[in-house]
Amino acid sequence: MLSRVANTLYWMVRYVERADNLARLIDVNEQMLLDYESHDSERLRGFWKPIILSTGDEERFHELYDEVGSDQVISFLTEDTRNQNSIFSCISYARENGRMVRDQLSDELWEELNSLYLFTKSEEAAHLLETNPPRFYEMVRRASMTFLGIATSTTARDERWDFMDIARHIERADKTTRFLDVSTYFPPGADGIESFSPGVLHWSAILSSCGAMGAFRATRQEINAKNVASFLLFSPDFPRSVRYCIDRIDNCLHRISCSNRGTFSNESERESGRLLASLTYGTFDEAIEQGLHEFLDDIQGKLNTIAKHLFETYILMPELAGDVPIAELPAVKPSPEEVAKDLETAEPVQKQKQQ
Repeated sequence: MLSRVANTLYWMVRYVERADNLARLIDVNEQMLLDYESHDSERLRGFWKPIILSTGDEERFHELYDEVGSDQVISFLTEDTRNQNSIFSCISYARENGRMVRDQLSDELWEELNSLYLFTKSEEAAHLLETNPPRFYEMVRRASMTFLGIATSTTARDERWDFMDIARHIERADKTTRFLDVSTYFPPGADGIESFSPGVLHWSAILSSCGAMGAFRATRQEINAKNVASFLLFSPDFPRSVRYCIDRIDNCLHRISCSNRGTFSNESERESGRLLASLTYGTFDEAIEQGLHEFLDDIQGKLNTIAKHLFETYILMPELAGDVPIAELPAVKPSPEEVAKDLETAEPVQKQKQQ
């Protein structure tokens, strides 16, 4: 399998997963605001600012917008193509990556991805965003889940699938930690004044953002910080928990290298194994002792490290990997002639900020 094909498939799936997670985050929090209609603009800024901080795009946001409000944040995360991590941008990048490896995708998978892209460019999407945002986000989520279902049922379980599965679960684990991290940015209440400090409503919104409400209710636990965070971090069974995602990543990495689990043949396997062990034997109390924000930030850093070593091991040319730091490699894009000649060797789109 060509390394550039693997890289392109990887980013195609990461972008679709990112669009899905952003749609969940925005929709749930926009609905939650209905319970805070009495709040003034200053208090509403206190609600939306943590969401921007949790995405890691606060610097870019402040370059483009002077105020932090509902309209600005929703536009920035949804349709502003100046933000390379907005829903519209992610879907566009996913479709471009898919186009470059069109012959590696099933017809059904390409049609679904292309349909999602065309939907974001349509008047229907613009109309829904203006008149019925929940319906728009629902359509993005459903299209993303349909894309996943088609990929699952039409992709052979070879290296293509493994790189796609790694991408999905790295992105999913990262977003789960970021959803949990929103609570660490809320200021505590003071003098009995109501604030957006985390409570049952907030933790319910996090469960809904992760599609975990039904699975969590089945555990018959009370909705509070400890139970929700423990479930989303350490559950071995729920598909969006961080531990579950890392387990899938570790399994796929060993499938690619044909090495036994519990050992490692490269740095990405070593990092995934260490992170999986820490989550397998970790507890919420240990996370609180370290500091929840610091604990989540550490997981995000390790996910970035796994992705970095994955790129170095399988995508970057071995003779370059030992001599040239990644940051110094030129960002070469293929010419139209090269793309037409051989789509498999065309450079994939990698306008990625959150790795």
